[in-house]
Amino acid sequence: MTTVPPLKTYDPADFGRVGLVIGGESAEREVSLNGGKAVGSALSRKGVEYRVFDGPAMLFDAIRHDEIDRVFNLIHGPGGEDGSLQGALQLMKIPVTGADLPSSALTMDKVRSKWVWERKGIKTPPFEHFGPNDHDYRKVLDTLGLPLFVKPAGLGSSIGISRVSDEARLDPAVELARSYSDTVITEREIQGKEYFAGVIGRVALPLIGIETPHEFYDYDAKYNSDDTQYFCPCGLDEELEKSLRDQSLKAFDLLGASGWGRVDFLLDDEGTPWFLEVNTTPGMTDHSLLPQAAAVVGIDFDDLVWRILETSL
Repeated sequence: MTTVPPLKTYDPADFGRVGLVIGGESAEREVSLNGGKAVGSALSRKGVEYRVFDGPAMLFDAIRHDEIDRVFNLIHGPGGEDGSLQGALQLMKIPVTGADLPSSALTMDKVRSKWVWERKGIKTPPFEHFGPNDHDYRKVLDTLGLPLFVKPAGLGSSIGISRVSDEARLDPAVELARSYSDTVITEREIQGKEYFAGVIGRVALPLIGIETPHEFYDYDAKYNSDDTQYFCPCGLDEELEKSLRDQSLKAFDLLGASGWGRVDFLLDDEGTPWFLEVNTTPGMTDHSLLPQAAAVVGIDFDDLVWRILETSL
């Protein structure tokens, strides 16, 4: 059973004037814009005074004119989820939802996140990474084998990710990933089912399992497809699920993440979790996972938005 702590406040005035920052310039812009509409509507229903800003520039201008007291950050990817926005707001002494500068930067970097997990005994799929001047990436055919995944090292929403099952697909997969990020990560495929642990405050929410007819849980399966199936409760044994949620929270903590987020992992046929990444600003669209998990424990969308905003208090 999930125990959800009481709210910190019931008075929207305690938040002051909120800047909801969305959009940005990353490849995840559309996801952010869609989520921003839903979050803005929830803030309105909750009586929170807020303004919407598409990207940080106009937000910073409003802060300089003393028009904003705190920020609800919903920019995904570079420019919003990588620590740059958090660092600027820290200098301006403006509180913001979610993780701080160092943990945002670390979780956005898949390579360094995996290094931390490996050092601390958290299993993550074997991988190699390649910078913009590294051209010997075909060695992964020997070190990792096929099939494998090729990913941009600093992007989310499954953008730029390819599953490579034969040698001929490796070069175009690397080129695609490099079009989004200077550093590319190649990762051995782990046979198993993908699960997601939402985190709000210090609570790991019930796990969500997914099934998709797509080759993997790609961008289209996440945001556009109506044939992706979500399972929450996920159907795992209660004791196993509790253990996996505890391990997810540990993986979250080891990267210094805080406030809210989502932990993604694969569960192999032997019941071993293999952690993939932590998202410190997960999606808030009608297809998104965190709202689905929150609903199972009685937190509706509006209350979830309120609790996320409370992470800035």
